[in-house]
Amino acid sequence: MFKKMFKKILIANRGEIAVRVLRACHEMGIAAVVVYSDVDRAALHVRKADEAYPIGAAAASESYLNIGKILDVAKRSGADAIHPGYGFLSENAKFAQACVDAGVKFIGPTAAAMDAMGSKTRARQAMERAGVPFVPGTSRGVESFEQAEEVAARIGYPVMLKAAAGGGGKGMRLVHAADELKSALEGARSEAERSFGDREVYIEKAIVNPRHIEMQVLADEHGNTVYLGERECSLQRRHQKVLEEAPSPIVDADMRRRMGEVAVRVAQAARYTNAGTVEFLVDQQKNLYFLEMNTRLQVEHPVTELITGLDLVHLQIRIAAGEKLPFEQEDVYIRGHAIECRIYAEDPDNNYFPSPGKITLLLAPSGPGIRRDSGMYEGWSVPIDYDPLLAKLIGYGTDREQAISRLTRALSEYFVGGIKTNISLFRRILRDADFRAAKLDTGFLDRMLKEPDDRVVDARAAEVAAIAAGMFAALGSRGAAAGERTADGSSQAIDKAESNWKSVSRREALR
Repeated sequence: MFKKMFKKILIANRGEIAVRVLRACHEMGIAAVVVYSDVDRAALHVRKADEAYPIGAAAASESYLNIGKILDVAKRSGADAIHPGYGFLSENAKFAQACVDAGVKFIGPTAAAMDAMGSKTRARQAMERAGVPFVPGTSRGVESFEQAEEVAARIGYPVMLKAAAGGGGKGMRLVHAADELKSALEGARSEAERSFGDREVYIEKAIVNPRHIEMQVLADEHGNTVYLGERECSLQRRHQKVLEEAPSPIVDADMRRRMGEVAVRVAQAARYTNAGTVEFLVDQQKNLYFLEMNTRLQVEHPVTELITGLDLVHLQIRIAAGEKLPFEQEDVYIRGHAIECRIYAEDPDNNYFPSPGKITLLLAPSGPGIRRDSGMYEGWSVPIDYDPLLAKLIGYGTDREQAISRLTRALSEYFVGGIKTNISLFRRILRDADFRAAKLDTGFLDRMLKEPDDRVVDARAAEVAAIAAGMFAALGSRGAAAGERTADGSSQAIDKAESNWKSVSRREALR
């Protein structure tokens, strides 16, 4: 048990989440150590860290997924804790245990809790014992096509095949009819094995037009567990979240309490500690079904931070250091509304293919109610080797309408030059009538993208205007910097401007 705060934390990640965690470290007076692959030598997290160590080639298996190299850096740097962020090794029970064996605190759940919830089938078995409602289906991987056929016929089509060790939409297949089942099962197993090294696939009833709603939980190492409200995560493309908001537009106080109590029961059944997320499917009658538990900090954690006023990364670190939660369930209040857009380096006009390359111009939004968690900067080259998430833009308001208005304004100010991004997608989502009316489900985005965008011209005009504004600002500053050179090399344009400002202010002061 750690009885005092850490002095140095190693962040075993990259990109915007590495920057987010190291900022929290600095706010708490803790030194931040980062690691980087060959292509990340100039990354923002490297530039902001107190110490940075190279760990190998661009391939994640040789760098960010290499447990031995990361633990070696922890030893060499003297780090007494490791924060895994999300992705990479964040839900790897072997890594969590290796940290313990090396005498370094893992900022997250125990390996045992992670292992229990990391497999969807084992999690379903545990929740079945705990009396938690979940989608009808199998709690173990199907052993044969004949078994899958029997289960599908019993629970009724459509059904969903899912990889037991999966995530991010990998190893998932929606099956509408019996004649699709065999090829779908083979495809799901093959993809699961390629993605996770585990071909176990289970089957469950496909809920038609569900909402995907998740509940944030926190648990300390002294037996205290609380829930911090829900997040609406129904806007997805290829089973991956694109936009999240908190609170959910359909969840009232009673439903929030019921979901929260189930989420706490899930966490306690797994003897879970630190930050975690319990995910639910909600049908059109508002029935809740346990989906899975994510044993890490979520990408969308900022919306929860904004509506609760709590810093989840600070709390993660304090819990890992052995501190008790500084509040109880009745102290948690929901205030206002927050919406997050995931800004990706991808081309909306080319089936959202990744768009790596150098960022030649960056115009970043700001103003009231706007938060931007970013891992990019002007002049940085976005590598193709990793997830293309560049930044998260979050709008906060006193209500959903104000959050949408602020985010819409901020998106109109946002421009990333040199590469393609999905910023235009969010402009379209936020002006969609169904989105504004909160008529959401997991099929919303697919339906919207099939419809023609009647404002493509306006979006292009906005981009042209942003480029022109950026070029004008850049050229203006360079021109002023060059200015009319005097004999000593100074700029007359700047000197005259400064002199005029000084003389006016002096005259005002003498009045």
